[in-house]
Amino acid sequence: MTKGPGGMTRRVGRVGTVVRTVRHLRFAQAWAQLHHALFGIAPPRSAGDPSPALALAAPAAPYLPPPAHVKPLGGRRFELLATAFEIPSGGAWAQTRNGPLFAYHLHQHEWLRCDGLSPAERAEVLLDWIRSNPGGVGWDPHPTGLRLLAWGKLLTTAGALPDDRALRETLLCAFADQAETLSQGLEIRLQANHLLSNLLCVVFAGLLVESAASAAWRARAGLLLEELARQVHPDGGHEERSPMYHAALEEGVLDVLNLCRARPERAPTGLVEGLAGAASRMQRALELLCHGDGRIALFADAGFDIAAEPRDLRAYATQLGVPLDEAGPGPGRTLGLARGSARLEQTGYVRLEQGDWLLLASVGGPAPAHQPGHAHCDALAFELSLAGRRLVTDTGVFEYRAGPRRERSRATASHATIGIDGEEQAELWSAHRVGGRPEVVLAAGGDDGFAEATCRGWSRPKTLHRRRFRVNERGVEIEDSIEGPVRSLRACLPIEPGWAVELRSGDPGESPGDGRSTSGASAFCRHLAEPGLVVEIELPAELVWHVEEGAYYPSFGRESLRPVLVGVGRGCSAARTRVRRVG
Repeated sequence: MTKGPGGMTRRVGRVGTVVRTVRHLRFAQAWAQLHHALFGIAPPRSAGDPSPALALAAPAAPYLPPPAHVKPLGGRRFELLATAFEIPSGGAWAQTRNGPLFAYHLHQHEWLRCDGLSPAERAEVLLDWIRSNPGGVGWDPHPTGLRLLAWGKLLTTAGALPDDRALRETLLCAFADQAETLSQGLEIRLQANHLLSNLLCVVFAGLLVESAASAAWRARAGLLLEELARQVHPDGGHEERSPMYHAALEEGVLDVLNLCRARPERAPTGLVEGLAGAASRMQRALELLCHGDGRIALFADAGFDIAAEPRDLRAYATQLGVPLDEAGPGPGRTLGLARGSARLEQTGYVRLEQGDWLLLASVGGPAPAHQPGHAHCDALAFELSLAGRRLVTDTGVFEYRAGPRRERSRATASHATIGIDGEEQAELWSAHRVGGRPEVVLAAGGDDGFAEATCRGWSRPKTLHRRRFRVNERGVEIEDSIEGPVRSLRACLPIEPGWAVELRSGDPGESPGDGRSTSGASAFCRHLAEPGLVVEIELPAELVWHVEEGAYYPSFGRESLRPVLVGVGRGCSAARTRVRRVG
């Protein structure tokens, strides 16, 4: 037994944990994992073509710019994932001091598309990368694929690179070698967004370049369409349940469609229709997972500024002729995005919107079963906003390296839900592993301001947490009931930074030591930028409440503190929370 963040207990029995993790793997995935463990990643391959050529001079529509976390700082300095760096050269490309995720983004080269570098400077960096990286982390499949996108966009953007025939030939030869390496090294062992991204990038390369191997790269379109059908649910949500990865993959789908529109005769049969249909469904689902400010909810591994904004994706899709639901699922629109109540039943989310209130709830478990590496213990958790102002929000994600921040971001105590008997909902371990999983069911509702869902934690199979959400124009009500044996409860309401929180009234309760605990209390939340906006949260009298300072990770590498309402109790099996506007 070990203690997790917030005092939550984690049961980790090494052999049992591993068995509970690997038993969900697909056969091909497990075989690929074994091969990788024995032999590692295969070395770079040659495409065997000394003179590949561009098959198109420009895309059908302008590409989207790099995401907001990619920032030029002047000269040779840039920022990725909130970390500043100077453009490396020679052996400095191999540095990993900022962790593997930063190294991936460094080698993806999306930052080379930023303003701030001249065409000659970009060319110098690309040639240095080719000379300095005969192997290494930059040749892992994921950064290789995303680098193909970045290079392809540079090669087909007027003025991005010098008009130099020798330079173009050198870059295209290196591009072809990378595309062949990726095509032969698909991440079967990881599946999910990595495999789908690999396939998007290989097909992108086959559409962009004419070479000895490009027909084989385009032939990957069949597998790409199969993965799109498998990973993008009928409701439009991506199987990993992360709004951030969903948005990133949608941009990849649109990038490939962009090249198909530019040279439709090169597109394999069915590819255009498959891409356009997937993009249409994905855009609608993504908009349903946005607040009134037009930005994503932070469920699962998700952060701001890592993927394109939903509004920008909508504009890109429109330029490419993707059919979109202009009316949205409800009576109106907010900031050009969907409005109204709806549910993404296969993906595991509900959206309840009435008047100025919007509640987004996670009503699914870790997914997909064979690769839940981006899942959190967020079953029955919710985010809540009022008139476009976020009030209750998820904790987000700071990093992927194993450690306290990674554990904290995934823990039950970091989400707006209830922990039972000090146990996590799922058996989390390492940075991306899940052993035992909860059973989560959307029982009813999701389209009329009401939803009901249940969660049975992995280590408490005899205890069921049932939560009912009700949203109307007057406010929000959340009703919790615990069915089965229970010793203690810990309820959390993480409040978005920018609100001042005050506990009022109630009888003195048993204090955990901070002197601010009350039972039967109400929390009054005043928005600091809009003092007239005041919300009362009527807290369950069955629990003893206090305010903690909790971590908030709105994006990778960014951390702040914010108030968290925490209620604890013993022997109680029901609780009701009401939220209303008073100012």
